[in-house]
Amino acid sequence: MARRVGMAELAAAAGVSIASVDRALNGRESVSVETRARIAAAAERIGHPALHRLTGRAAPHDLPEVRFGVVLHKQGQDFYKAFAEELHRSLMQVPNVRGRLVLEFSASQAPSEMASLLRSMVGRCDVLAATAVNHPEVTAAVEEVRGQGLDVFCLLSDFAQGMRSGYLGLNNLKVGRTAGWMTALSAKGPGKVLLFVGGHRWHGHELRETGFRSYLRETAPQLEVLETIVNLETRQLTYEAVQAKLALHPDLRGIYVAGGGMEGAIAALREKRRPGEVSLVVSALTPDSRRGLAEGVVTLVTDTPLEKLCRVLFQRMTQAALQKGELPENAQVFLPPDLHVAESI
Repeated sequence: MARRVGMAELAAAAGVSIASVDRALNGRESVSVETRARIAAAAERIGHPALHRLTGRAAPHDLPEVRFGVVLHKQGQDFYKAFAEELHRSLMQVPNVRGRLVLEFSASQAPSEMASLLRSMVGRCDVLAATAVNHPEVTAAVEEVRGQGLDVFCLLSDFAQGMRSGYLGLNNLKVGRTAGWMTALSAKGPGKVLLFVGGHRWHGHELRETGFRSYLRETAPQLEVLETIVNLETRQLTYEAVQAKLALHPDLRGIYVAGGGMEGAIAALREKRRPGEVSLVVSALTPDSRRGLAEGVVTLVTDTPLEKLCRVLFQRMTQAALQKGELPENAQVFLPPDLHVAESI
């Protein structure tokens, strides 16, 4: 009976059912990585002895608690689902603290929504990281929360330069040049190239566009990059635009989707062109892009190494939370991308 009470306490702290805790502890059925991570994080937070069974670690009460605030975009998108799952998993490995993840999602790219979410994290976390567009409203919000003692780290795409505490992600200029290199290498003859960005306020997408265009301008003048299309990182807008451009330009040789929405490009090419006829470079390894690689529809995936990103992120955030004033201001951490082609999956 005492064991049941302990499981109920742990289930309540983790926000899951008692049955889920029972499965995680006893291995009766499969439990998702995210659920297991939530249970382990709750066990560490409340000092529950189940932590040892879940992670092999004890639950010392004398460790400092750090509330890690993270704000991401588009909760339903495969990339951000994988990002959230990796955050939960990596949280279990953060040493010397009792870590708690405070995770929120912005439903849109609207600067006002992100600025409001950033402000709402004050008092709920000890250090903050976010994906956001580079916009004056967001910069003002970062300045405001920093004034209240909250360090803010940029993830994937830089914003609020001069105000934020650091950037962690890819070198987006080089990612764009890599996409240009593959497009020039795989394009079948002279012709047109299509480029998608999520929005003009994504600093990372702006850098990828610059790198992509500059590489093709330098090395492949036979390829004409058409006017950039904003797809708001949505499947449908990308699908419709690719369909229209394929009909308008029979000599379309390449497509680069610098952010989200690649599923639409994959679907349109699958319907209208033979595999490999049009080079397609996309920016995340998901079930859709993996299948596209296997079919020959996708040429290259430039993926973010989420495991390494989350590990370094929690290291930096822990330092910021516990060692105020001891971190270099506005530091940048560039991680090498994971490059995937058909033969590597």
